[in-house]
Amino acid sequence: MSIQVYNTLSRQKEPFQPLNGNDVNMYVCGPTVYNFFHIGNARPFVVFDQVRRYLQYRGYNVKYVMNFTDVDDKIIKRGLEEGISPQEVADKYVEAFFTDVEALHVTRADLYPRVTEEMSEIIAMIAELIETGHAYESGGDVYFSEQTFADYGKLSKQTMENLVAGARVDVNDKKKAPADFALWKAAKPGEIAWPSPWGEGRPGWHIECSAMIRKHLGEQIDIHGGGVDLTFPHHENEIAQSESCTHKPLAKYWMHNEFVNLNNEKMSKSTGNFFTTRELLEKYEGGVLRFLLLSAHYRNPVNFSEELVENAQNGLDRIRSSYANLTHRLETAVDGDADKVDVEQFRGQFTAAMDDDFNTADGITAIFELVSDANKYLRQETVERGALQAYLTILEELMGVLAVPLAAEEADLDAEVEALIAERTEARKSKNWARADEIRDQLTAMGIVLEDTPQGIRWRRK
Repeated sequence: MSIQVYNTLSRQKEPFQPLNGNDVNMYVCGPTVYNFFHIGNARPFVVFDQVRRYLQYRGYNVKYVMNFTDVDDKIIKRGLEEGISPQEVADKYVEAFFTDVEALHVTRADLYPRVTEEMSEIIAMIAELIETGHAYESGGDVYFSEQTFADYGKLSKQTMENLVAGARVDVNDKKKAPADFALWKAAKPGEIAWPSPWGEGRPGWHIECSAMIRKHLGEQIDIHGGGVDLTFPHHENEIAQSESCTHKPLAKYWMHNEFVNLNNEKMSKSTGNFFTTRELLEKYEGGVLRFLLLSAHYRNPVNFSEELVENAQNGLDRIRSSYANLTHRLETAVDGDADKVDVEQFRGQFTAAMDDDFNTADGITAIFELVSDANKYLRQETVERGALQAYLTILEELMGVLAVPLAAEEADLDAEVEALIAERTEARKSKNWARADEIRDQLTAMGIVLEDTPQGIRWRRK
């Protein structure tokens, strides 16, 4: 069975067939770098990192590009607030971006183009749109003429009348029609600006992505991704700009992830309804947050809460505990091959889930069923080394595809060890010897040595 991808353009799942054999070009709209990103912003970073990883797992060669918008009204405003230049604001939050996504186990994209470094390509594309009659200059601004692109609205599946009625449309005397959108904005006093044939200014948001895709990935790409809120107007306008120049479909597959909500409302910096990922990483392990975001299908909304994080932590602990116990039992296992257990069924279940529009939720279910099967095998008095190794190998493989570590990070490990020791102490006080022995075995499998001292139990790593 081939991979099936839900295409926003067609509103249905389609077989995944790249434009060029096994080579996949993928572009995802990245952050506007003026602040730490919140956990809702983190979702597309994790989701499309996961899409890329799974395609690579299935044998595709993926070139992945994500942009940084490093010139914007919000960046200019933040610079004034912090007393630094817009460039310094962007540099500061680009660095913060890399720190935080790496904590979420996101592999860096192949390329992160920045708007300020692509100005010549952006200006050239605007000039081409003017020359072909799709754009016009007006008082130092340049606008795309929506009426010149017959397919406008094909991604969002709306008529122009509905789109204009439902959107915040900037109406001014410079535009020929209310729905026309800016490709170039004339400079305002004191703002950062670049020279152009139409005077000093800076680009509109939408043209930036069109120009960067064309430069770094070509006239057509396989996958264009982003949050569902980008469907209109951003992605709709990208299509209009790019296809007016090339007369070719910009992307074969359009993928959009749903929101992470807080209190059942979309997270938003403008309303203050959000947690930054950096704040959450001070409380929770990055692997747990990644596991949480992958525990729902990317096209389903997530309502963030502490209870949801705890559920993710408990689920991941269950997987890690099984892995630790499998590792520990290798020391006392008897010789034997892997024929006694059937782990291939779980790889098949996982792959079938992921082939169905990258359904990580069902993929994780397959891993839980693998763990249940492994735990059942571990309850036998005698276990065989080959069988244990088969469970370990498939568990490492599938969790590796999800990029969720099978060991807690150092600081989190310390807290986990202390909690297990405290639980073991209570179990011994209540004469629950079975639980005490189970915790001791778990700690041993984690490489922890317990020592009785006059001051109480101490622990160290092997």
